[in-house]
Amino acid sequence: MPFFKAPRGKKWTKISYSQSGEDLIIRFIFDQLQIKNPTYIDIGAHHPFYLSNTALFYESGSRGINIEPDPLLFTLFLKYRKKDINLNIGIGERQGEADFYIISTPTLNTFSKKEAENYNNEGDYSITQVIKTPVNSVENIISENNNGLFPQLLNLDAEGIDELIVRSIDYTQNFPLVMCIETISFSTSGNGIQNTSLIDFVISKGYIHYANTYINSIFVRKDIWRQRQL
Repeated sequence: MPFFKAPRGKKWTKISYSQSGEDLIIRFIFDQLQIKNPTYIDIGAHHPFYLSNTALFYESGSRGINIEPDPLLFTLFLKYRKKDINLNIGIGERQGEADFYIISTPTLNTFSKKEAENYNNEGDYSITQVIKTPVNSVENIISENNNGLFPQLLNLDAEGIDELIVRSIDYTQNFPLVMCIETISFSTSGNGIQNTSLIDFVISKGYIHYANTYINSIFVRKDIWRQRQL
């Protein structure tokens, strides 16, 4: 049998900025839906590229809304994601102000006091600062920045308030086609618990649980996905 040497080159290279390849899975879904440059809203965006589920799309020509309440992290979006809409706010049930807990590991920053205090039980983490931060509802943000139309991709990593955000969406009128949501509780020992109630809720609103990377769950709108298969 002749020796076969696999060809290498840029043609076969796939770049991912996500923690577990989520952006490549999402890219595949949108390719199947024949949507080349999906719009997005990235809640708890954290960093323009590091562990980002939207950086791949930005570099491919997509545009969206990045929401990052940490003022230090936010400055990076102004520098590296200039063509996006970048908002230095948090998400709440309505427009107002809330306490934002800055944690010694910035990926754990949260608006949830309970979540912030629980980090002490999971490792060497501490609250370094609590700052009053503007918040607004998802509905208001979309109305003010995207002509009221929900972006095609919702990426959500809001440390403790993900369920509040997911349940605030009107799934009968204005909703994303694809959602990527962190659905596992924080754990340094690898014993995180899947938020099955949140997963079941999203499925009940007309989504397929397309993929689970253990950290994040990826959902696609069932009716849109089935139309693509016809």
